[in-house]
Amino acid sequence: MASFLQVDNISKSYGDRTLFEGISFNINEGDKIALVAPNGTGKSTLLKILAGVESSDRGGEVKFMKDIRVAFLDQTMRFDAQRTIFDEVYSHLSELSPAIVEYEHAMASGDTKRIDAAIAAMDACDGWSAEQNIRQVLTTLKIERIDQRMGELSGGEAKRVALACMMLQNAEFIVMDEPTNHLDIEIIEYLESYLQRSRCTLLMVTHDRYFLDRVCNTIMELDRGSIYSYKGNYSNYLEKREERYANMQADIDKSRNLLRRELEWIRSTPQARTGKARYRINAFYDLKDRASVNLSVSNVEIDVATSRLGRKIIDCTDVDLSFGSRKMLDKFSYKFTRGERVGIVGHNGVGKTTFLNLMCGALQPDSGTIELGDTVRIGYYTQRGIHFKPGQTVLECVQEVADVVKASDGTTISATTYLNRFLFPHDTFNKRVDILSGGEQRRLYLLTVLMRNPNMLILDEPTNDLDIMTLNVLEEHLREFKGCLIIVSHDRYFLDKCVDHLFVFEGDGKIKDFVGQYSEYREYMQEVEQQRREAERASSPAKPQQQRSHDQSKRKLSFKEQRELEQIEADLARLAEERKGLEDKLSSGALSFEQLQEASQRIEALIAEIDEKEMRWLELNE
Repeated sequence: MASFLQVDNISKSYGDRTLFEGISFNINEGDKIALVAPNGTGKSTLLKILAGVESSDRGGEVKFMKDIRVAFLDQTMRFDAQRTIFDEVYSHLSELSPAIVEYEHAMASGDTKRIDAAIAAMDACDGWSAEQNIRQVLTTLKIERIDQRMGELSGGEAKRVALACMMLQNAEFIVMDEPTNHLDIEIIEYLESYLQRSRCTLLMVTHDRYFLDRVCNTIMELDRGSIYSYKGNYSNYLEKREERYANMQADIDKSRNLLRRELEWIRSTPQARTGKARYRINAFYDLKDRASVNLSVSNVEIDVATSRLGRKIIDCTDVDLSFGSRKMLDKFSYKFTRGERVGIVGHNGVGKTTFLNLMCGALQPDSGTIELGDTVRIGYYTQRGIHFKPGQTVLECVQEVADVVKASDGTTISATTYLNRFLFPHDTFNKRVDILSGGEQRRLYLLTVLMRNPNMLILDEPTNDLDIMTLNVLEEHLREFKGCLIIVSHDRYFLDKCVDHLFVFEGDGKIKDFVGQYSEYREYMQEVEQQRREAERASSPAKPQQQRSHDQSKRKLSFKEQRELEQIEADLARLAEERKGLEDKLSSGALSFEQLQEASQRIEALIAEIDEKEMRWLELNE
């Protein structure tokens, strides 16, 4: 297997904080790797160094195989707000843009030699099909208004444009940082399918465990500044990681036993110390370093009291809400109960966040009523993240909420102790919030929401930017939570663990209540879709036959015409079936770019052939 990437001795520090030092690793062709580590340990920074966005400190080398294309999907897309979606995507096709710009300039110049050279360059990079490819990929990603300005897009729409830019580069090596953030589940499943079938080599950071398991064949862990690699899925990684820790602990224990004996020797009679062997003294200090390693793993500790919750939570009666011509809720009625765990799913833009804002009182309905119980204390974790003042420190941000936190056993905990439990050591208290990593800011935000002791939690995309370790702890807390829980999330694993029924937002204000986990809902929808396709296939061939029987009664055809008519009807049924199959494949996300182009061209040919045969069918029946 050919090596695609060789990383040698790279390091990165910010001030006195070292993220990693002298790390080296190799990635082979075909590897699909997930990089895991706690927030703030340098995952995103490492990806940016590999993508050439940042550089390593003190030298080091990042060497890709010659001539391979590398595409980078950052957590946040940087774009020109005034460009249209099409122009923004077009500008990222680095191989095509110069050729197309030169072609346009050459045509304007009228220089025959220049035009010939420009045409040759367009042929070489297949620039003629660039527009068609861009439209196909954007349509697949559910982006229809390609003339819309980038500055008008939501976070989810901008992320899909970034995905289109990455996919259209047709790169052999893809680097992705949290690719599922801000995407709805349908697009996540499409991306999952695309990457499963792609021959690309992949390195990504993701918190989505279903996505990770289904796409990746290797887990790479960044632990205490070193890289460890594990073949297999996430479950296998957890098992092998425990084995590695057990072996390391055994070595540490052995080193500590040896250290005790060596310490007695090194302290023996000072007069003899000058005669002690230098190699043994050096070995003593090496042994001391090995024995001092601490393998304890710090995890977030969530221990907060839940305020008393009465019988009445939120009662919704005939709630209507519209924005202009868009219907967000249509006569919605529901009574939330204590201990209820509701997951909310649906496409981007159907009103999920709007619904949460209604429930917490940030929005008022056009009609209908929303009544809140007297004892309800809402903790609302929004997509926007933590709000802080310019220059505000971590400790100031927390103390603005409270100086003490009430624990589940009734005791109180100081804000500083609670910060420690959320993995903010004392030396971070005076750090400005704005220089924290995205994941650290999210963890601090979660702390400020929970320390208010809510009895109703409303969480809008809580998994974005949180590391897997923190998510595991949060999931366990939510499973034990005694209050009412409403979650909007694209993380299927998180939904499966934390909710017992779903509000499915279907659009036009319609909400379907599905009892069960998300995986069960997905299986149900796949069965429904399969039944629909089977019904279509069963009814499709019968239509031409029914039409033929009806029309034959109107006039008598010659034997030759009758045979031709029957053949046309058979051909139309066959062509319609082939067209339907190709359209299903185009929307499935299972095709490569080459296959997408071939399928699109074949559909155009089928349409022309169907039109021709239908014209002849009409002539025979006149």
